[in-house]
Amino acid sequence: MFRTLVDTSILRSHLDDPAWVIVDCRFTLTDTGAGARAYAAGHIPGARYAHLDLDLSSEIGPGTGRHPLPDPVLLAEKLGSWGIGAGSQVVVYDDSLGAMASRLWWLLRWLGHDAVALLDGGIQKWRREGLPVSAAVTVPVPVRFEPLRDDRLWVSSEFVRDVVARRECLLIDARAEERFRGDIEPLDPVAGHVPGAVNHPFEDNLDLGGQFLEPAALHSLYLGILKDVPPERVIQMCGSGVTACHNLLAMEHAGLRAGRLYAGSWSEWIADPRRPVARGDAQNEEILPLGAGAVR
Repeated sequence: MFRTLVDTSILRSHLDDPAWVIVDCRFTLTDTGAGARAYAAGHIPGARYAHLDLDLSSEIGPGTGRHPLPDPVLLAEKLGSWGIGAGSQVVVYDDSLGAMASRLWWLLRWLGHDAVALLDGGIQKWRREGLPVSAAVTVPVPVRFEPLRDDRLWVSSEFVRDVVARRECLLIDARAEERFRGDIEPLDPVAGHVPGAVNHPFEDNLDLGGQFLEPAALHSLYLGILKDVPPERVIQMCGSGVTACHNLLAMEHAGLRAGRLYAGSWSEWIADPRRPVARGDAQNEEILPLGAGAVR
């Protein structure tokens, strides 16, 4: 059973294995139809397509972030329609360094399915190696997916507000440094970060070729961030609860399982002007007055 990463050569050897289910998670935040078009143009043979907004999130509501967690019952039905059952080895991939596919990796684990792995290097590595792609649409045989939801794996904005104020957990933000500092904000109406958070951009989990660092290197990297904080007291966040899953996967691959996801993340945090906002880096952050981070 593969629980974190799988290599292209291993996936290639299982393309005809009915127990293996491949899911294409390509998605672009600024062009929400781009992933589906890319899938239609060519994908790993047998792959299903999962749309971040339509399949892996629920509708945005008052006070939510940009990608609320999907309804677990509806998600379980969708997983079953894709042919994912108790005995399935799921492989997820994208073309954005695992940033989108890691969301489905985490969602499956949330519903109790641990046999899920990210294709290391994504479809780019697959194509570089001359492996097959197909434009054929797969028609899966539906099965019953029995969810075993574990809500201990994620936390709410209220939880984050309380534990961060008391310094009881380490909040790690997976966004780019300039977004964390509040220098720019291309997606959300307020720039900055949650006071007390530290920054670890998800891209830092990867080598120059776009593959994950070796487990020992990731272990050393995260121990440097955690210092004396145990993994079970780590909360990962990002802009909307998507790329934070990349950091959780990296921790798992490094043998540091137990971190939790702040599901609403920054886009939910700023939906309430009573929540404080900070700018600058973690060592020199400036706390803005209450209300200054209100969404306008």
